[in-house]
Amino acid sequence: MEPEPGGAAAALLRQKRAALRRRGCSFESPSSAPQPPGPPMDPLSKGSCRSQMAQTLLWKAKSSLSFGIQPLQSWPTEDPEVESQVNLSVSEDLGCRRGDFSRKHYGSVELLISSDADGAIQRAGRFRVENGSSDENATALPGTWRRTDVHLENPEYHTRWYFKYFLGQVHQNYIGNDAEKSPFFLSVTLSDQNNQRVPQYRAILWRKTGTQKICLPYSPTKTLSVKSILSAMNLDKFEKGPREIFHPEIQKDLLVLEEQEGSVNFKFGVLFAKDGQLTDDEMLSNEIGSDAFQKFLNLLGDKITLKGWTGYRGGLDTKNDTTGTHSVYTVYHGHEIMFHVSTMLPYSKENKQQVERKRHIGNDIVTIVFQEGEEPSPAFKPSMIRSHFTHIFALVRYDQQNDNYRLKIFSEESVPLFGPPLPSPPVFTDHQEFRDFLLVKLINGEKATLETPTFAQKRRRTLDMLIRSLYQDLMPDLHKNMLNRRSFSDVLPESPKSARKKEEARQAEFVRIGQALKLKSIVRGDAPSSLVASGICKKEPWEPQCFCSDFPYEAVCADPWGQALLVSTDAGVLLVDDDLPSVPVFDKTLPVKQMHVLETLDLLILRADKGKDARLFVFRLSAVHKAIESKQPVKSRCDCRDNKLEKTKGCHLYAINTHHSRELRIVVAIRNKLLLITRKHNKPGGLAGISLLSPLSESPVEEFQYIREICLSDSPAVMTLVDGPTEESDNLICVAYRHQFDVVNESTGEAFRLHHVEANRVNFVAAIDVYEDGEAGLLLCYNYSCIYKKVCPFNGGSFLVQPSASDFQFCWNQAPYAIVCAFPYLLAFTTDSMEIRLVVNGNLVHTAVVPQLQLVASRSDIYFTATTAVNEVSSGGSSKGASAHNSPQTPPGRDTPVFPSSLGEGETPSQDPGIMTWAKGRC
Repeated sequence: MEPEPGGAAAALLRQKRAALRRRGCSFESPSSAPQPPGPPMDPLSKGSCRSQMAQTLLWKAKSSLSFGIQPLQSWPTEDPEVESQVNLSVSEDLGCRRGDFSRKHYGSVELLISSDADGAIQRAGRFRVENGSSDENATALPGTWRRTDVHLENPEYHTRWYFKYFLGQVHQNYIGNDAEKSPFFLSVTLSDQNNQRVPQYRAILWRKTGTQKICLPYSPTKTLSVKSILSAMNLDKFEKGPREIFHPEIQKDLLVLEEQEGSVNFKFGVLFAKDGQLTDDEMLSNEIGSDAFQKFLNLLGDKITLKGWTGYRGGLDTKNDTTGTHSVYTVYHGHEIMFHVSTMLPYSKENKQQVERKRHIGNDIVTIVFQEGEEPSPAFKPSMIRSHFTHIFALVRYDQQNDNYRLKIFSEESVPLFGPPLPSPPVFTDHQEFRDFLLVKLINGEKATLETPTFAQKRRRTLDMLIRSLYQDLMPDLHKNMLNRRSFSDVLPESPKSARKKEEARQAEFVRIGQALKLKSIVRGDAPSSLVASGICKKEPWEPQCFCSDFPYEAVCADPWGQALLVSTDAGVLLVDDDLPSVPVFDKTLPVKQMHVLETLDLLILRADKGKDARLFVFRLSAVHKAIESKQPVKSRCDCRDNKLEKTKGCHLYAINTHHSRELRIVVAIRNKLLLITRKHNKPGGLAGISLLSPLSESPVEEFQYIREICLSDSPAVMTLVDGPTEESDNLICVAYRHQFDVVNESTGEAFRLHHVEANRVNFVAAIDVYEDGEAGLLLCYNYSCIYKKVCPFNGGSFLVQPSASDFQFCWNQAPYAIVCAFPYLLAFTTDSMEIRLVVNGNLVHTAVVPQLQLVASRSDIYFTATTAVNEVSSGGSSKGASAHNSPQTPPGRDTPVFPSSLGEGETPSQDPGIMTWAKGRC
């Protein structure tokens, strides 16, 4: 039986691996002890196997999708036999895994009108309605929600940096004025990423427009100045040099500035509504709830006595019982939540409007409405609740017969999108999973509401007022207690002994006051006191498995081939599969910098870059497989002369369309020129014409034709083909050069400005094509920023780029060198961490610390290398590395007091090295 197209080499290696297993060979790491049966170890968590020497591993994880979106076929074919092989391929293209996402998963905006009991029309309102169905006329997608999709967005370790990383630690604070003479504050600390001995600078910039946070790499040989940090934050012009604030009381003021981001604790309203009730007066007049309502309250949290309560009180009276005697309270991932339950708040027979109850529930941003009765009863509308403050309603129904909960969400239209998306249908049979989902949805919803114009403008006004007031208070001390310049890497012990002792005493007092403030904030409930989840065990968005225990080469790029991995290294191009010896394919005379393995087209595309002699090469995978199988000599650059695409000499970049289209398109960048190449159509029969039995020549060069050249104003640094679901978008190229992103029309060569970057220095990272409801869109990534832009066809061939309501932008915590889209996530790779955010809104959901991280392949499964230092994996005792990461501001001979804290939710340390793949959605 012939092996399947493109997967032949992998099939051969699997046969060899099976033979080795039959002989009893082990595939575990030679340095690791035998492991008991169980799930694969997570290389990004504690407790993984450790070796005494730095060692590179290969990791592999099976891909999975969110929202139940099935992967699209990479290259359509009319051959049903080949089509089945393609669909069973384990190497689905990342562009297909990405999916064509729709905001309808998060509901659609509707104008809602309701009438009261007398038939009078209530006020109208525009709300986004989430009912778990993307389209009422379409068939519901079963199983569209997975537990791993439930993430707290922008969790506290992202939004409360000053409290977690600065307060109670030695750090430096600066004050200055920008070019518009508006004051700002800058705080900088040198910290270790979760005890991984990966020192880095964290910086917070407070301005009237908001707060900005970034991480910068630490170098013991390079001084980091105030100017360089501000420049990284796009603040290049300011009055004079910012001055350092020495007195420790500044920590209290900066903590107040951070609290403007919003409370870490939440108060949610819970309203009991009987069947048929249409107004808030009727709902608030229910003295007691039903058994089902009481069961729901027991699920939400614990019943607590208010009098004498010392935890977060959510505005309730804990001394005189004026707001009731009991309430419902819980803690979720470090967030204290107090529920304002309508039937537990004071009730008055004389007051029909129940002002005491309305005073609390009407002033909550989020309200849960527990509605009794069956679905055919009068539908709930937000206009039934008269409140100018409530922006989100969660309608909960309990089905006693089937013992499940149904959920529906109403969000005021100005509230940005927030997850998790409701399952379809929105029915939960597991009550603990329902609780977990509901609490995460409500917490994310309140955080999103704080970004609406109403709340954001108020918060910025308050922040501006506080910054100006603090600046005025510090003015008399500008020359008395501050220095004009001091670099963050300056080592103070080199100063005279008297100055050294004085600085040590100041730092000790600084830390003491900071720790006292931290403890006080926790006690009064203004900071997360615990990061232990009270819900179900939270799983992270990957499930890596060991693939190869030793990989001694430096990887340049790679692409999966069947279940194997084709890797370009400094020793040449190798085929790697599990723990089998690597199979050389090309020697090091062919320095490959880019590659694509197109299994369904039986093609291998390589860019070999060696100065002016850079070329594009194309091979048949079947021919490469045949050479491997017959153990032919490894090919050199000279052996590949017949595989050159001649007009590509001098190319420094290329891009291909990876999904949707029926025609392979390649765009090659040669300095400031773009060369358009397509593959000629094969005779009918689809992939059957390029199977291993085909008599076609070994080199496919003759199958490619050159279309045209397009001249640009500069050489592109980033290039992406916009390859939409319809052929209307199939002639777009996004290029990045100078200070801008442009969209180029392949047919006419016209360039349209997509986005101009306002920064002195621009490091272009990526332009990722995503599709929203079939319309083309691009995620433009540069420096610390990422912005989403829609691109629409206009005037027959031109393309209109204009601001859209769906546009959004955000900043990464660290400047990435590569970004990958694995729907519904965006992954940013830095030198020592992987930052994971949501595609739909850019919100952070997870950060994994992975020392010496290098992305290798990202077109299907995501492979990366990560190697730890030798002293990191040694066990017990102290080592040189144990104190090497201490802050250079910390005087020697005295350890900086460390305030007790746990890992941030979602921050996972990595202790084992390796090449790994990341895959989301595995439960």
